[in-house]
Amino acid sequence: MTLIVGLGNIGKEYENTRHNIGFMAIDKILPNLNNYTTINKSIFKGQLFKNGNYLFLKPSTYMNLSGESVAAVKNFYKIDNNDIIVVHDDLDLKLGALRFKKGGGNAGHNGLKSIDSYIGNDYHRIRIGIGRPEGEIKVVDYVLGKFKEEELEKLDITLDNVQKAIFDWDEKTSSKYSLKG
Repeated sequence: MTLIVGLGNIGKEYENTRHNIGFMAIDKILPNLNNYTTINKSIFKGQLFKNGNYLFLKPSTYMNLSGESVAAVKNFYKIDNNDIIVVHDDLDLKLGALRFKKGGGNAGHNGLKSIDSYIGNDYHRIRIGIGRPEGEIKVVDYVLGKFKEEELEKLDITLDNVQKAIFDWDEKTSSKYSLKG
């Protein structure tokens, strides 16, 4: 069983924001599946979907407490950290860039900090570049801001590549989806 976790915040005000790119990836994947089921268990603290050997999780704990949801699903299904892939935004990558990583630091990302505190940091990550804010915009305002119209086309292509990488997951081949942005 592979657990794909898309990080984001719940609520209308956070839809289509940079920090919700993990949710957007899950939302892009689900309609393209032949069949999936929704698993409604309050203990998971999130929206959980199943397709074959894949579980897709959108934590409803808000970003800073994502680890609660991830740990609940991991423990219930007895999923090894090596079978967990977390999809999240990354300020240090240009918009549209993808990077694959296992373990390591969290670069100040509060969702990753939370997950690390619950299950450790030895899980896979798909880092999606959102770029850094220009000018005087505060980082918090930037990550919680919506994508600009001109960014959406590149974002759509990026999310397509995330989907391809997930279903073709192999540490040796995932680098073929690493885009420079």
